[in-house]
Amino acid sequence: MLWKGRRQSSNVEDRRGMGMGGKTVIGGGLGSIVVILLFALLGGNPGDLMNTTPTDQNTPMNVSTQEEELADFVSVVLADTEDVWSTEFEKRGMEYENPKLVLFRDSVQSACGAANSAVGPFYCPGDHKLYIDLSFYQELKQRFQAPGDFAMAYVIAHEVGHHVQTLLHSGEEASPAEKKSNEYSVRFELQADYLAGVWAHYAEGKGYLEKGDLEEALNAAHAVGDDNIQKKAQGYVVPESFTHGTSEQRERWFNKGFKNGTLEGGDTFNAKSL
Repeated sequence: MLWKGRRQSSNVEDRRGMGMGGKTVIGGGLGSIVVILLFALLGGNPGDLMNTTPTDQNTPMNVSTQEEELADFVSVVLADTEDVWSTEFEKRGMEYENPKLVLFRDSVQSACGAANSAVGPFYCPGDHKLYIDLSFYQELKQRFQAPGDFAMAYVIAHEVGHHVQTLLHSGEEASPAEKKSNEYSVRFELQADYLAGVWAHYAEGKGYLEKGDLEEALNAAHAVGDDNIQKKAQGYVVPESFTHGTSEQRERWFNKGFKNGTLEGGDTFNAKSL
């Protein structure tokens, strides 16, 4: 992705030198960690799965050149999302509220509760902020075999997609019982994938995409599919436990957003087939 020298967002909150300390209780070992990633990797509320007792611990921040470049990169991606969603909202006579992106290390406190890096990037509707530990970039490459800067850009665009959903009150017509169902969660997550695709459409139109970028994003969407994660973690899949959608579904809805480039066509809540 062509990003160097372009506008960076002013809505980045750097908390990398502000540790949270405390003890996080996670039962069950590796399998449970993967379940947490499955639930919260791209949009879940980590507070629902984790019990963290925070204590403020400010530590000197040692930032490598590579990490600082990645921080600049995510800031540029965030700025791009601000541009596309401001335009799309304006077309509909609405005003887009820019979210904040919080950079943290190891653990963080949000309006959704305390969380550590194990949950992956997440969006908290309670404070309209995205949270990301930049070490997730290595996790994406190594654990999920989804390398490339555009793979990381997809993750950020997906979390911003949850912010767009919050502003548009997506899925609020569902009953409280429906909102607790796995099917609702899957539809909610697939819509965020669609919205990430809309952003990618904009990036291509601006000439920001390089050869292989789209494939990087699709590979990342495939990597974080419920079926792919479960099969790697336990050797088999349990479809009724899916919360984010299969690899095929995630790729398809992202690609659909990429091709359409508008909010229209992304109503996963009323789609007869996912």
